[in-house]
Amino acid sequence: MDAISQIEALGIEPLAADERAVLFPARRFDGLDCLSATFQRHTYAPHLHETYVLGTIETGCESFSVRGVKHYARPEHLTFVNPLETHDGAPHEGGYSYRMTYPSVVLMREVAASLAGREVAGTPFFRAPLIHDPEGALLFREAHRTIEAGLDLLAGEEMLLRFYARCLARHADWPVAPLGREAIHVARARDLIETHYDEDLSLAEIARLSGLARHHLIRAFRRETGLTPHAYLVDVRVRRARDLLSRGERPGDVAAATGFCDQAHLTRAFKARYALTPGAFRAAHLI
Repeated sequence: MDAISQIEALGIEPLAADERAVLFPARRFDGLDCLSATFQRHTYAPHLHETYVLGTIETGCESFSVRGVKHYARPEHLTFVNPLETHDGAPHEGGYSYRMTYPSVVLMREVAASLAGREVAGTPFFRAPLIHDPEGALLFREAHRTIEAGLDLLAGEEMLLRFYARCLARHADWPVAPLGREAIHVARARDLIETHYDEDLSLAEIARLSGLARHHLIRAFRRETGLTPHAYLVDVRVRRARDLLSRGERPGDVAAATGFCDQAHLTRAFKARYALTPGAFRAAHLI
């Protein structure tokens, strides 16, 4: 049996009118496909991919077979199919909605290397096709939805890398090396964020300039600052927004000037830190 892409797998059987499947790219990951779908009757014939298949069920139940064993995936489960493992899929008990990603071996080796602190030659292997992991499923759903929305690319990039690292460490028995002395590297990353907070920064760019791999940077940055790079970026943007609002600038203009997607994103981040909307904060300083 030849390996096929997910779009080819979807095309084997046409979808019914009440079913949907949206395949979209994770823009910060070269060639990584994401799928959001709802199936009532659609079934997958046995097939295999050259990539991994990692994801979770949002509602309902999917039955699928891997390595000759049938599994039943429900919300709070994570599903794992390794490259070139034959698998199928079908609705169970009325259908299901799910979210999936199809990371390459190269990408998973990158994350595995950042955990182990060394280059990886082999292919990481997930020992169980189905794991009950509510926290992991929640992290994955948030990452997947953020990537699909396309409004905060750094957030999606960071959350998906954290998810893959969690899966490797917890469900593939991958070793996690202790962090070393990365204060200088983290300082470089902080300086970049403080200077370019209004730009559409990527974690890959920050990591390259800091001298650390992407997921290694997330771990080191959180140890040194208590925040992930994305959380730190949002905090810098809010602080800069506060300065502009205190000078009387309008919230919509401030959101655009400080790198927020729109005024609503500024409002949520600002209120979470100051318990006031940007408009109320601005008004207080105009009195």
